[in-house]
Amino acid sequence: MNTFELDQSYVAHTYKRFPVEIVAGKGSLVQDAAGKEYIDMGSGIAVTSFGVADDAWIEAVEEQIRKVQHMSNLYYTAPCARLAEALCTRTGMSRVFFGNSGAEANECAIKVARKWAAENKGPGCNIIVTLENSFHGRTLTTLAATGQEHYHELYQPLTPGFAHIRAGDMDALKTLCAGGKVAAVLIECVQGEGGVIPLDPAFAASLEAYLREQDILLMIDEVQTGNGRTGKMYAYMNYGLHPDVVTTAKGLAGGLPLGACLLGSRVKDVLSYGDHGSTFGGNPVACAAALSVLNRLTGEFLAGVEAKSVLLRSLLEGAPGITSVSGLGLMLGLKTEKPAADVVAECMENGVLCLTAKDKVRLLPALNIPDSLIRKAAGIIRSACIP
Repeated sequence: MNTFELDQSYVAHTYKRFPVEIVAGKGSLVQDAAGKEYIDMGSGIAVTSFGVADDAWIEAVEEQIRKVQHMSNLYYTAPCARLAEALCTRTGMSRVFFGNSGAEANECAIKVARKWAAENKGPGCNIIVTLENSFHGRTLTTLAATGQEHYHELYQPLTPGFAHIRAGDMDALKTLCAGGKVAAVLIECVQGEGGVIPLDPAFAASLEAYLREQDILLMIDEVQTGNGRTGKMYAYMNYGLHPDVVTTAKGLAGGLPLGACLLGSRVKDVLSYGDHGSTFGGNPVACAAALSVLNRLTGEFLAGVEAKSVLLRSLLEGAPGITSVSGLGLMLGLKTEKPAADVVAECMENGVLCLTAKDKVRLLPALNIPDSLIRKAAGIIRSACIP
């Protein structure tokens, strides 16, 4: 059997895959089994931060694999400790818990918030408030946190203790908090799966000020928006926010599974021995890969991400069939007159791999995609959007 047949026979049918088998690539160019080349404008859904088969990333991974590929968290490893230091230094956070995914990072954040609130405000203070249209993961608890009802329908009963408000609705938040049971608010600065929708800066500022006044934790989900994706190290830095907890994954390790829950000074000591754990969390190879990524996210490089965003937006905004462009940095959503799925299919036919998010075409290219490929890809996307 070929790859398509093997997949259909033996892999759970949870993905509606495109009829393309990717076999190789370099940077922002990938090839399928038939030898056709594509410009990758999705980077594995914001994962391959420096593209496919990045030389520096490969060197860091190979060097660590030749030393030790895994060690249990009963022992120390240098990549784990150095990565935690790098994350705290870059963000001003105090400690890090490592897991394997964004969902696990968010699970950790929820546990931290509930334990902190129980110890500081009483055991009845356990509600986590999130925003409608949010997405925080696919475990039962992070599905409960996700503010989209269609994700909830098949998996009842979900974990209790979550409430959802519309972004911008401070009155609804204040009503929820009046009962004294809200432990934390968890937000995305750009709702990625919800349609690439940036948070309103005025709401973000009001939210933080109110939570500080009420002694409620501010937690920010940077799973998709983090690690340079929006032109800043983390998206909350575009808003001048000061979170108590930050979660991230996807682009952190450039293609290996790694999630991180960053803990600020107020909650840095909430987790104690035995409170939480992960067999593979902080894996030395994944952490070495992440250090390779983080060490290159310099101020100069991030300015380049913002410049590439300006270029890409300038080539797409106002083009025939594109009614709006949303997002930050190299995380953009295109509202198109044609159905987004049709645009993505036509782009793929003409050598560009794009994604969707709700009713939009979603673009998440590698952070170092060459300007020449941005221009070429934009031309193909523009043509596909013409009604």
